[in-house]
Amino acid sequence: MEEKQPVEKDLSKAAREYIEAHSSERFSLKEMAGALFVNGSYLLRVFKRRTGMTPLSYHHLIRCRKAKELLLQTDRTISEIGEAVGFVSSSHFTHVFRKTEGCTPSEYRALGRHAGQEGAPR
Repeated sequence: MEEKQPVEKDLSKAAREYIEAHSSERFSLKEMAGALFVNGSYLLRVFKRRTGMTPLSYHHLIRCRKAKELLLQTDRTISEIGEAVGFVSSSHFTHVFRKTEGCTPSEYRALGRHAGQEGAPR
């Protein structure tokens, strides 16, 4: 069991790096697993055990982090920001953002601008 942990740690790290490098792109678990030379089911199991979330949840988290920066630092529309971080539709972007951050992109922008960037939500 001890031998597996470094391998799993490296695989989890490689998967996180893959997701971060391809965050604005659409890709499947199968594509990611292929790029990492492992079975998709194994990758999913290891990733969830090591991070506590699925690769898709992590992908959404990374996209939302980038969106939060754009929401506070630009005047781009919500749709433009959603598209810039890789979401196909603004409604899907808003749904995922609300689920991940606890508020809509518009609410986040308004709260962040009202409080200043230091006091921005999450």
